[in-house]
Amino acid sequence: MSTPELHRRMAEMEKTEVLFAVITVSTSRYLRKAQGKELSDESGDIATEMIGEAGFRVIYRDIIADNKKQILESLSRAVRRGCNAIIYIGGTGITRDDITVETLRRKFQKEIVGFGEIFRHLSYQEIGPSAMLSRTTAGIYRNTAIFILPGSKNAVRLALEKLILPEIKHIIYLINR
Repeated sequence: MSTPELHRRMAEMEKTEVLFAVITVSTSRYLRKAQGKELSDESGDIATEMIGEAGFRVIYRDIIADNKKQILESLSRAVRRGCNAIIYIGGTGITRDDITVETLRRKFQKEIVGFGEIFRHLSYQEIGPSAMLSRTTAGIYRNTAIFILPGSKNAVRLALEKLILPEIKHIIYLINR
């Protein structure tokens, strides 16, 4: 039996619990929320639904601006609430306003480089060369797995279905060893 398979089995035997936060980073949505206006967060809704269907729980959800202070405050809130897996949706592009990756990467104690590499490869198969513009990444902070995803619904589905949900118990098990 391979080491990853052994770890997956051990994570199952130990009943590794995974508690998620889903945080959408969108200045326009945040402003609508702050003004009390109606808003939609389809990508956040998809993430929450998929996480629940996979048998995990989302215990914290928020919409924040692509703002360094708000991103760091949301990270602190999620960790304090006991989340051991955080999904950030948005802020992975290359515009001047996209600062989610830079802000959170500074907090990583370890970066999961393969997550971004594999995500871009799978994304390339779906959307072509524009996949290279995504700076999607993941890392570990205080025994918490952090995944930074593009804001599109398809990107969220792809990352959760193909990468995060099949492997999350194994990841949590390993970072707590």
